[in-house]
Amino acid sequence: MNTDNTIHTTARIGCIVSAIGLLAACASMDASGPKASATLEPRSGSTVTGTVSFQAVGQKLRVEANVAGLTPGEHGFHVHEAGDCSAPDASSAKGHFNPTGKSHGHHGGADRHAGDMPNLVADSYGKARLSAELDMLSLTEGPAGILKRSVVIHADPDDYKSQPAGNSGKRVACGVIR
Repeated sequence: MNTDNTIHTTARIGCIVSAIGLLAACASMDASGPKASATLEPRSGSTVTGTVSFQAVGQKLRVEANVAGLTPGEHGFHVHEAGDCSAPDASSAKGHFNPTGKSHGHHGGADRHAGDMPNLVADSYGKARLSAELDMLSLTEGPAGILKRSVVIHADPDDYKSQPAGNSGKRVACGVIR
């Protein structure tokens, strides 16, 4: 047996084993940022329930919603100023989260409330799922963050233009972001 070949083969095996170990270590690490969630509770006489999760991903915030009990079609979906869902109609959540004082607008535009998000679209069974990455939101407390604020679902679609809130109708679900 050639000693040089044995040494090279052993070195290659060692490199492969090291690479596998490094890949396994990387795979077990959580590469994402902070997380928060809200449990949605019915408001305004609805039966809407669900969960919304928030996770920092680079400079954006990934929002994932899983909702049931909606009427089929589109529904306004926003982060609201106050983390208070105690009122039967969720009016205690106050207006849209808007730390920059801008007009209401489309979630993809620059001129909008920070809390303006894409409409939820419910299927014929009243279920809606959403996954979106948004800017202008952060998982912090204080004037610019959404922790301890609320997320609200409305009965009607957000038209993304009517002031001050997109003409989305009554609030059918609300949850505090924790």
